Amino acid sequence: MEASLRAKLENIAERHEEVGEMLCAPEIAQDKVKLLQRTREHAELAPIAAAYHELLRLERELADAEQLLADPDMRELAESDVHELRQRLTAHEHDLQRLLLPRDPNDSKNVIVEIRGGTGGEEAALFAADLWRMYTRYAERLGWSVELLSLSEAAAGGIKEVSALIKGKDVYAALKFESGVHRVQRVPATEAQGRIHTSTATVAIMPEAEEIDVEINPRDLEITTMRASGAGGQHVNTTDSAVRITHLPTGLAVHCRQEKSQIKNREIALRLLRSRLLDLEIQRYQNDRAAQRRGQIGTGDRSEKIRTYNFPQDRVSDHRINLTRHAIDDFMNGDLDDVVAALRASDEAERLTEAQGS
Repeated sequence: MEASLRAKLENIAERHEEVGEMLCAPEIAQDKVKLLQRTREHAELAPIAAAYHELLRLERELADAEQLLADPDMRELAESDVHELRQRLTAHEHDLQRLLLPRDPNDSKNVIVEIRGGTGGEEAALFAADLWRMYTRYAERLGWSVELLSLSEAAAGGIKEVSALIKGKDVYAALKFESGVHRVQRVPATEAQGRIHTSTATVAIMPEAEEIDVEINPRDLEITTMRASGAGGQHVNTTDSAVRITHLPTGLAVHCRQEKSQIKNREIALRLLRSRLLDLEIQRYQNDRAAQRRGQIGTGDRSEKIRTYNFPQDRVSDHRINLTRHAIDDFMNGDLDDVVAALRASDEAERLTEAQGS
């Protein structure tokens, strides 16, 4: 292992121990922002520090086994141990290089998911509803919680637009590659001739932004209230409970009418706005990175067709990594593990190649 890499690992292990001691300090424990920052840092450094200590242990075992090679009575056994330990060390050093890749600081965050029907009229709205069900089923399988933030239903029973907060362990890390245009090819229930139609829906996955992530100047906000329209009962439609917030510097606007309380709708709208502003910064960074590499993983390009769901052929195809799987009904019921894992592995392999080439 290169001396520079070993020195970096040693510094990380020392920093991990230092931050652990800082978490016990009263001045940190009483400062909410600093406590959150140090807790995150400690958690992010922990796997690297543990892997470094495992490296040292393997190296000690290898050194002990190599010493036994000089003993004629132990040589045969020692040769077997040395061979195995060298293989384990090689594999472990590769794992350490992977762990040292710059971690997306948002990977551990919860996400706000927004799904909208695209081209295709009623069928697009029905497909948006299917995607919403797919992600909620996936969340249930992983023990995540789903909090509905806003919902606009279509007349035919589908969804025009839905926003929700998904909470759990490393939610953004798992879902961040879902952003983009999803295309469906199937025979709609309303199609009398049995013809296959193509429709789309868009998915946006945004890390939930906290106040320490995005600072919003109240003077940059234009807040208007209005009466909520649509279903919701007499109370919703006769009070100014709906809230629209526009961020003047970027032009981003959010609208919330889900709750009967104007205060709650304002809180939800601010959460959505804060996450959209953070997502905007992430997309700028990813677009700059995408311009310097050939792949499309993680570009965050919302206009890109990322996946096709072909029901007649019972297949799901992810166009970014040329992956096709069958059993589409299972996929639509939240069995996304293999595709999510393949997307993450592809991105990781490409970043490792970039790091080794730099």
